[in-house]
Amino acid sequence: MKLATYPGPTRDGRLVVVSRDLTRAAPAHDLAPTLLAAVEQWDDVADGLAARAEELEEGSAIGEFAFDPEEALAPLPRSPQWLDGSVFQTHLDLMAQALHPDKPNESTDWPYVYQGASDDFLGARADIAGYRLDEGIDFEGEFAVIVGEVPMRVTPDEALGHIRLLMLCNDVSLRAYAGPEVRVGFGFLRAKPSTVFSSVAVTPDELGGAWRDGRVHLPLRVNRSGEWFGHPHGSQMTFHFGDLVAHTATTRRLSAGTIVGSGTVSNDDRSVGSACIAERRAIEIIADGAPTTTFLGHGEEVHMEVLDADGRSVFGEIRNRVVVA
Repeated sequence: MKLATYPGPTRDGRLVVVSRDLTRAAPAHDLAPTLLAAVEQWDDVADGLAARAEELEEGSAIGEFAFDPEEALAPLPRSPQWLDGSVFQTHLDLMAQALHPDKPNESTDWPYVYQGASDDFLGARADIAGYRLDEGIDFEGEFAVIVGEVPMRVTPDEALGHIRLLMLCNDVSLRAYAGPEVRVGFGFLRAKPSTVFSSVAVTPDELGGAWRDGRVHLPLRVNRSGEWFGHPHGSQMTFHFGDLVAHTATTRRLSAGTIVGSGTVSNDDRSVGSACIAERRAIEIIADGAPTTTFLGHGEEVHMEVLDADGRSVFGEIRNRVVVA
């Protein structure tokens, strides 16, 4: 089942179901007014939403219309909480080696996670607007999950059962602020503007066998201004999504609608490229002593997409253009 959010009477939009080929949609706000409401009442509405999705596939859904990703908002335009991890060890090691060569990265037995802003998410076709070039505009390709209510001290295996939906994410970053903010020990704030999410959120069964062990076993394809940038595979998460969710619920419950991200997708194999500019620059620093790849400029576009084994888009394409204002 694929779900999306169209503009509606409130900032949270209105819920629609989307066909598997991402070409058609049907209203679902009679079942749940918004995606957040659906996640909060999942046990009561999931069967009805699944039935509506099947009607759409069969061509019998009332009110069917052409799905337009340009019009779709982020599946959750805002959420109770946005918790973003960094659980691809290759990415962590590369960044540490480039930025702190005299201090080797120390792996931990728990995942790195920070709490980001969750009040203003961007849709998949939104512009990245208003940032100066000296702020170091970057993209980060990630996977993310939306959970139902998660009790405190849940186990990783139990946590997997609370995952309701998956999304693709462009975690827009401003690198000029990241280093200073991390060094003071309070984490990211100015370095992390509004995050972009795919036009649809999908139930885990939509991925078939590609969703296993709490990981997305598919490559995330990234293009920068029409040129290939990378296609790292989601399977190399050091900690899976169950670990991430359980870690964040160690000392508190998670409200339904909380989003948990994987951090930048990264692989050991250099030939698959990278999912963010900072990682490519780190590789250049390690190899040559200085980076040559620039951060994003005004007028550039970032494309991200995940294709299944049959070449079909799973989440739709994220396509963001960097503009002055």
